[in-house]
Amino acid sequence: MSSGASMVTIALTALLMSSRQTFYSITFLKDFKSMGKRMPYMVLTMSDETYAVNCSLDIDDDKERKDTMFWVAMFSRIYWMAGSVIGGVLGQLIPFELEGIDFCMTALFVTIFIDQWEKTDRHTPALLGIAVGIICLVIFGQGSFMLPALLIASAILIMMQRKEQTE
Repeated sequence: MSSGASMVTIALTALLMSSRQTFYSITFLKDFKSMGKRMPYMVLTMSDETYAVNCSLDIDDDKERKDTMFWVAMFSRIYWMAGSVIGGVLGQLIPFELEGIDFCMTALFVTIFIDQWEKTDRHTPALLGIAVGIICLVIFGQGSFMLPALLIASAILIMMQRKEQTE
């Protein structure tokens, strides 16, 4: 808004930037469908952190696992909103440089990737994601490769899953 962008541009940018959460939700679609009234909330509150924590849950009891996933999503959202408000207020009151902190999201994604790699014996989805990501980076460039890479990788994985189910 401060840069003078239109509301349409802001809305479209926010939608595209948040699209990765939709892909995260696909991972838990089976769990979310069986959560009844909590399903829409679970899909809409999926964040990088919520995804990472929910992927690492090692709870055998189905009801307890789903309840834990819900509370993780709830508290993650509350912490995110509170942190955003506090950070916005403090950022206006205490001027400081944020240079050098941009590595945090990269570190988070690398940590999630390594955790998932270690937990599974099937590395095809991860390798496919890396390959498609690199190809899309070369084709679409650094500023716009993410959405095509997610769409292409998801489509390939869906086709692979359907093929496995028919065999």
